[in-house]
Amino acid sequence: MKCAKCGCVNDRVVDSRESRDGDSIRRRRQCVDCGHRFTTHEMVLKEEIVVIKRDQGREDFDPAKIRSGIRQACWKRPISELQIDKIVQNTTRNMELYPEREVPSQYIGELVMRELRDVDHVAFVRFASVYRSFEDVGEFIEEIRNLTGVEKSS
Repeated sequence: MKCAKCGCVNDRVVDSRESRDGDSIRRRRQCVDCGHRFTTHEMVLKEEIVVIKRDQGREDFDPAKIRSGIRQACWKRPISELQIDKIVQNTTRNMELYPEREVPSQYIGELVMRELRDVDHVAFVRFASVYRSFEDVGEFIEEIRNLTGVEKSS
């Protein structure tokens, strides 16, 4: 693993913990060069999943990217790492049910938003604003209205 602080690829595993349902392993690592500690999450993917990006480019599915986006949306919100882990696990499981091995990024975003909507509305709106690329405040307000069920006044 590459150290997030210095970029070195030499590290050692300090601690490993299996998730409650046994689907993933959380590892605490320490960089041999600079001593920085960081966490990695390892999951078994049943089959290789390729993500079809909006620009039609393709890349291998990386649960760490989902985790990163969710963490940004949950910044300074009362959401635990366990809840984030659960969202990533649920999203990955649902992706494995997708009938094709190539999954559109829009589908992945919708899965994450469905999970976040149930966990925290602020995190949901934050994620949706980036994922859906809101162009103006009106789109942002409309998403909040949809979330809260408030009708638009004329």
